[in-house]
Amino acid sequence: MSAVRVGVFGLLGSGNLGNDGSLEAVLGYLRTEHPDAVVDALCGGPEVVKARYGIEATRLHWYGGEYRTASRAGAIAGKGLGKLVDIVRTASWVRRHDVVIVPGMGVLEATLPLRPWGFPYALFLLCATGRLFRTRVALVGVGADAIRERPTRALVRRSARLAAYRSYRDTLSRDAMRAMGVDTARDRVYPDLAFALPTPAEGERPASTGLVCVGVMDFHGGNDDRARAEEIHRRYLDGMTRFVRALVADGRPVRLLTGDSCDSPVVAAILDAVDSPLVTAAEASSLADLTKEMAGADAVVATRYHNLVCALKAGTPTLALSYAAKSDALMERMGLGAYCHPAREVDVDRLLEQFRELEKRAGELRQTLAEQNLIVTGQLDEQFRELNSALFPAAGRAHQETR
Repeated sequence: MSAVRVGVFGLLGSGNLGNDGSLEAVLGYLRTEHPDAVVDALCGGPEVVKARYGIEATRLHWYGGEYRTASRAGAIAGKGLGKLVDIVRTASWVRRHDVVIVPGMGVLEATLPLRPWGFPYALFLLCATGRLFRTRVALVGVGADAIRERPTRALVRRSARLAAYRSYRDTLSRDAMRAMGVDTARDRVYPDLAFALPTPAEGERPASTGLVCVGVMDFHGGNDDRARAEEIHRRYLDGMTRFVRALVADGRPVRLLTGDSCDSPVVAAILDAVDSPLVTAAEASSLADLTKEMAGADAVVATRYHNLVCALKAGTPTLALSYAAKSDALMERMGLGAYCHPAREVDVDRLLEQFRELEKRAGELRQTLAEQNLIVTGQLDEQFRELNSALFPAAGRAHQETR
């Protein structure tokens, strides 16, 4: 019998470290539990995925400018034609696999600006062709949220219904899908897949230096904030700049971190505005790099969801600048629910007050995180065992029948 053919799907290799971390966790699982599986990807950045993870990869969209704003007639026509071509391309890719895994990511949410004809359409094509060709599509540890925009909501709901397997990274996500009309009676909730990645050993953690890691984001609000996106961004950038300046005034070294390639201008703006040798920027290329940076800090203040995951996994006292309910849910799960601050309305005085309280309780919070990380690790082991029973026996039978 030939090896099981497994595809991974998503905006992978496109510059978002959280997405790539979820992929890395699933590849680690496959290489441990199913070393003979033949794995390839349909993804946003195939060159990066090939080079970094050693698997074959195909570009997700036929039209190369899919995620650039189309204003000229040629670009609009290219996007429209791409939607038709992608039907054939996706179907051809899906039918070559026994199982397709969508690893983590917020694929069922619109907490950041999102158009229905972009990734929601691509996900729908995946799940529809999976059902057509009897390829089991698994949404593993994904994020979801209530979506108001009708076309996006319809595509997301239909995709979820067509998937053969679903699990979520928090209860909030499962509840959101239930509210949108998806039967979630058999769906399970597990921690974010990135918690399955390795953690720096205790011996690798340097002694306290007073360092504060500040994770920033090119934040403009979500799908429902488009009318005031620039105002939200200016307020967020001003708040983060003032916060970093206050830390520097206290003599604290600050390390600026990002989670996506698009965040670099925010780092540059803060460096330029604060202009202090105490403020430096990290060049992290993976969640492992971020986790190592955060493990060496006394405290972390971060915005991006997977910056928070890395900090909490590293066991470092963390304060979240929450841009969506998923951040609050994550902090609550890990025992730090009191340390959340709204990213849309940064109040620097209140943020500094929360930060000082966080540092006063640092020893207690480190112990809390150590205990929660043990629980999370056990829950992810259970997630992977469930995948074994839910996906691979069926895949093996289907492949044998095809042969």
